[in-house]
Amino acid sequence: MLFLHELHELLGRREEAFEAAYRDGWLPELAKGEDARLLYFLHHAHGSGPSYNVVTLTAIRDGAAWERLARRIDGGDLAAWAEHVDGLRHDVQAKILRPLPWSPLQAVELAEVPSDGAEHEPTLFMEDTVWPFEGRLEEYVARSGDHYAREMETRRGEGGILEVQAGFRSAFGSHRRREIVLWQKIVNPKLLRPLLSTEVPAKYKAPGSWMHDALELRDRWCSKLLRSARWSPWH
Repeated sequence: MLFLHELHELLGRREEAFEAAYRDGWLPELAKGEDARLLYFLHHAHGSGPSYNVVTLTAIRDGAAWERLARRIDGGDLAAWAEHVDGLRHDVQAKILRPLPWSPLQAVELAEVPSDGAEHEPTLFMEDTVWPFEGRLEEYVARSGDHYAREMETRRGEGGILEVQAGFRSAFGSHRRREIVLWQKIVNPKLLRPLLSTEVPAKYKAPGSWMHDALELRDRWCSKLLRSARWSPWH
């Protein structure tokens, strides 16, 4: 299973038109076949980063399905839709992701993904993009599962803020090699305020904690606060 992650930099005045194009175009068109499904459509929350950014995540059955989808975009039946969408944004950055061995999300039953655009309350997510040191990528993949994922699961049981729903790495040849994406649902939004307004407690930075020990493997990452659209299939 492959996952197409796209970061769309929208034209501010065309934000609603872009969302409609995905809700009324990409979502139902993919649902007509068996190759792919749109999973998430999320807005980068205003005030937390660049303006008018949207993140989409599309599940693709395998490499052959990706090739068929690419051909539909490049001169096939989705070419007109793609050209229309290009006119609604400044740019798009895309990468193909594969699940990490420890990721709770490994595969998707595509036929079971909602495609009717039914509305629901928005949900918040935190997307962390991590760049391990050169030569430490595989060690980071292993230790993030043994340490980080387990630590966050323990904290969630104690009323923590995050639920780790997936961990991904960029697929070979599709993007920057040393890049990991952690996909996390905010299950306790009331804890966002202390997270943003106070320093991290010392106990979470002490030796033995992931925040401390992971500095052997990386010291750069980017966190994004994302909000699902009301019609996003998964939320």
